[in-house]
Amino acid sequence: MKKIFLYFLIVTPMAVMAQVKINRTQAPKPGPAPVIKVGEPVSFTLANGLRVFVVQNTKLPRVSATLTIDREAIREGDKAGLVSMAGQLFRRGTTSMKKAVLDEEVDFLGANINTSARSVTGGSLKNNFSKLFALMADIALRPSFPADELEKIRRQELSGLAQAKEDANAIAENVVSRLVYGKDHPYGEIETEETVKRVTIEDIRSYYTTYWKPNIAYLIFVGDITPEEARKLAETHFGGWQKGELPAQDFALPAAPAKTYIAIVDRPSSVQSVINLVAPVQLKPGAPDAIAASVMNNLLGNGSSGRLYKNLREKHGFTYGAYSSLQADKLVGNFTASASVRNEKTDSAIGQFFVELNRIRNEAVSNEDLSRSKNEMSGSFARSLESPATIANFALNVARYGLPKDYYQNYLKNLSAVDNSAVQAMANKYVTPGRMHIVIVGNAKQIAPGLEKYGEVRYFDVYGNEKAAPVEKRASADITPSSVLNKAIEVQGGETAIAALKDVSMKGTASVMGQSLDFTAQYVLPSGYLQHISMGGIAVAKQMTKNGTYLVVQQGMEQELKEEDKEELDEAASLIPEWYMQKKGGYSYAVKGIEQVEGKDAYNLEIKSPKGRTFNFFYDVTTGLRVKEVRTQETPGGKMTISVTNTEYKTFNGVKLPVKLVMDTGQFKINTEISETKVNQGLTLDAIK
Repeated sequence: MKKIFLYFLIVTPMAVMAQVKINRTQAPKPGPAPVIKVGEPVSFTLANGLRVFVVQNTKLPRVSATLTIDREAIREGDKAGLVSMAGQLFRRGTTSMKKAVLDEEVDFLGANINTSARSVTGGSLKNNFSKLFALMADIALRPSFPADELEKIRRQELSGLAQAKEDANAIAENVVSRLVYGKDHPYGEIETEETVKRVTIEDIRSYYTTYWKPNIAYLIFVGDITPEEARKLAETHFGGWQKGELPAQDFALPAAPAKTYIAIVDRPSSVQSVINLVAPVQLKPGAPDAIAASVMNNLLGNGSSGRLYKNLREKHGFTYGAYSSLQADKLVGNFTASASVRNEKTDSAIGQFFVELNRIRNEAVSNEDLSRSKNEMSGSFARSLESPATIANFALNVARYGLPKDYYQNYLKNLSAVDNSAVQAMANKYVTPGRMHIVIVGNAKQIAPGLEKYGEVRYFDVYGNEKAAPVEKRASADITPSSVLNKAIEVQGGETAIAALKDVSMKGTASVMGQSLDFTAQYVLPSGYLQHISMGGIAVAKQMTKNGTYLVVQQGMEQELKEEDKEELDEAASLIPEWYMQKKGGYSYAVKGIEQVEGKDAYNLEIKSPKGRTFNFFYDVTTGLRVKEVRTQETPGGKMTISVTNTEYKTFNGVKLPVKLVMDTGQFKINTEISETKVNQGLTLDAIK
């Protein structure tokens, strides 16, 4: 199953891209920065302090409105998750209507309303907007906070947290937040099962009554509405909203570490390491440095034209993408450089990160690169003005951050003035290779050796708490490859039951990046095998072996197969590879130790095939079942390490077969569930075609 899925997911996007004729050897010549006039919305303030902005645009008979609460960050303490849960609960009913009635009213208007902890947003056709706006005001001013809906939200949050525990990127985000900002800063708080379970209706009501005040709120109208109409709606629905005092907030300013160190979160099941090099920075929105600093970051790592991408992906092939970001913030911003790389390239990738971070600090950028980067940014700015909402957002930023009123009017002029020396100055101010947190989530056993040259190596759990380095477990002397394989065959049913399998047919589905795939697999043992993949009823791929012939078809095109590909298809056709390899002969084995798979100890068995392939099978120490396999394969994008974890087995005719599998390519996961398995139904080789 793994090979055909991999071909499908890697080759398909490349086939589409191949139809676009691009000369990648020559960058397009930069053009002159456009001269653009930035419009200004009509604005006014209600008596209660609510600031209102109106951007009239009559191209379409639609209107949208957004109410934003501009509160400071707050600490949630041992109830982290409270604020986001409150934001979801706003939409679940008001004092005048339950959620079902509210949903029906919104649907009847052909409209939409969304809420967050800081906002209520809605939009509809102009004819329906006054009714929609009344519903928005009801949500914003009279939320009912139903207890039963809070419990639904809590269950969803707990489910999401359970999944996040297995997501390397989610783990990295948590640990970065905790280490960069600290547990006592609002940006360093981590939502856990325990904190979510502590949140009560009273907590949410307290949050709402404390922070939802008109004197820190902004109301933005965009679309086919006049300022007079907007004022009338605002006065009618929000004029009676009472202003209030907000509690003062005071947080310690996070500082960069005294020197760079390595923070490893050990995740033995990872086939790639998630790398983040991060440091807090003092950069407020609209600060004098902001434009020049953004040019510097654009050159370094803001997309496929950035130096990090060109180095780590295009030059060295370590990753599918490497990027950097420089985030401005009222409290504290951050600089981050990141990538996901193959485990064995972690050390090398970090080395190349430092090459680029130091190069942009120590070498002036070329005039050509600088011109290209500024033209990219000016073009992006110009395109953003095509949306009327941009004008409103600019006005909101000016108000929220105290920017000069002509900040955006002068943006292109100030961007054009950024020169090489300014870029280098920004790099030396905001890119600090000697004082960074390097957070890596991955298989510590594979990635840790050699990292000490970049700084002290320390270990943390998934919540950013420091812990002892993992201890390598070794298998006892009486554990041999034969004992591991023999137990695996025995617990799967034994040789007699396995030999009694004549044919097996399977049906199942797989979830891939939000898409659903259907597959069927047929086995006529020992040498007939067919797997067919389809999406929405359209055949996309199949692989087959039958009496010594081999076929892999991808989107109607037959793939050229090497001898090692045929060997792997033979193993797949056997259904029980342990039994097949022992019968076939020519394979060599070595027990490489004990590693954790899904939180349980498993023997790591390294296998070398007669054709020279090397791969690893992992067997649960207690049950003896094969729980994971790891292979490295050549793809059109280079080498890729793929793991397949068997999370559930079921017994058919006395033989245990995996029915739930998770394939992890490092870039995406494929969750597969086999819904139907039939054994010894009289299937013949004639059906394999």
